[in-house]
Amino acid sequence: MKTLSLLLLAVAPAFAVDIKVQLRTARGTNITSLPLERYVAAVLAGESSVFQSSEALKAMAIAARTYAVRMRGRHASEGFDLCDTTHCQRLDLDAISPRLESAAADTEGELLWFQGKPALTLYTRDCGGRSEAGDEPYLKSHEDIYCIRATTPPWHWTGDPRQILEALQSSQLRAPRTLDGISILDRTGSGRASTLLLRGGSESVRISAGSFRFAVGRDLGWNTLRSDRYEVHASNGRFSFDGSGAGHGMGLCQNGAEQMGLAGKSYREILAYYYPGTAVGLTGRGLAWQRLGGEVISLMTTQPDQDRVALASAERIVKALAQRTRWTIPQNIELRVYPDLDSFRNATGDPGWVAAHTSGRRIHLQPVGTLRSRNALDSTLTHELAHVLIESQGGPSLPFWLREGLAAYIEKGRGSGVARIPSDSDLRQTGDPALARRAYADATAMVATLVERYGESAVFDWVKRGVPPEVTNASTSHAVTKSK
Repeated sequence: MKTLSLLLLAVAPAFAVDIKVQLRTARGTNITSLPLERYVAAVLAGESSVFQSSEALKAMAIAARTYAVRMRGRHASEGFDLCDTTHCQRLDLDAISPRLESAAADTEGELLWFQGKPALTLYTRDCGGRSEAGDEPYLKSHEDIYCIRATTPPWHWTGDPRQILEALQSSQLRAPRTLDGISILDRTGSGRASTLLLRGGSESVRISAGSFRFAVGRDLGWNTLRSDRYEVHASNGRFSFDGSGAGHGMGLCQNGAEQMGLAGKSYREILAYYYPGTAVGLTGRGLAWQRLGGEVISLMTTQPDQDRVALASAERIVKALAQRTRWTIPQNIELRVYPDLDSFRNATGDPGWVAAHTSGRRIHLQPVGTLRSRNALDSTLTHELAHVLIESQGGPSLPFWLREGLAAYIEKGRGSGVARIPSDSDLRQTGDPALARRAYADATAMVATLVERYGESAVFDWVKRGVPPEVTNASTSHAVTKSK
């Protein structure tokens, strides 16, 4: 059973269900919000509708979904999250088919994680047989045997110097007044052009090969200079480019993924091949946990020096709770402290105003530094450890409001709520922080009223023995009259 601890300050949720997208249509540009899975299906239509392999399509669905979550807000200054072009991900809402919807539905909610956060899931049309390295550890340069099997033919493009200069000017890139020569100054580890030297008369200008390719693509078409994996030479007053591959070459190669799927590989195997070290899941994966053992509690942490204070506090608190309630401390209590707010939210699915939650004997905790800055570390530990004890003593019939109200009462006494029994749905929901806080406050006040009437020891004893019928019957009216 999952239980929650609430913070007083609200924080934005980990990621939204909807993606605000700028769409360009024949009638102009508009901004609309798309449900995440509808957005994923539209990306599949725009980026990979020709896939034959259903497993490769699922891999693309997860890559597209993860990219959207990771890059959401890329265009925030313009009033939307992502555009509908290859600058973000190309969408085609009109081309969504049942097959593409199925690929999104079959992987619904699944993301690719690295160290507890959504990975940067770049992908490319054709890596040309060798991927390009990126800044992330899982974006490595490696020979792609599956892309090689696709046997995509090399490409050739001849560009007019005047048109190339106009394309560079349209993208506001520096260039000589005339263009007499283009040479490759250096290459990346995968053999792609990295820096170009443009020569014209007495002028020489260095330019990023990637910027050069994007400028040419925007003005002259994306089927011209298809990748940075090329040789270039002048011929008859024009420039000839001979290359292989298509796109930037980083991350998942769509040609290779298709071949992997057709060879019988699963979507998980495809993603592991192109993003080594990442993990597929609905919640955060991949944190490098270290275990610190206490007398009755173990601490899982990625920052042992910073977080061991939580272990000491938890040991002290649980012993005090056991003495107060006369309940036995259960074995194998685990305190899992997350290194930052994002990894906590990604791993638990909870919004930022939830300070912690407990499942069984495992307590998931926001960063120690965050809780200490709000003077909430000890109170949060008290609440969650009270839940551990309650769950270890109580049976499945123990009312949910009593579990929550008793833990909060143990933490802070009566509180400021109205003595009534809130609905389970109000206590369980995490969409409305104000409603949740009110429900928890009322459950706490309800327990405090029962303690005043029956005594603390008696109410603690109900956890083991069951709630008396008179209290159970009173729950139908959602209130208990305070005795005079």
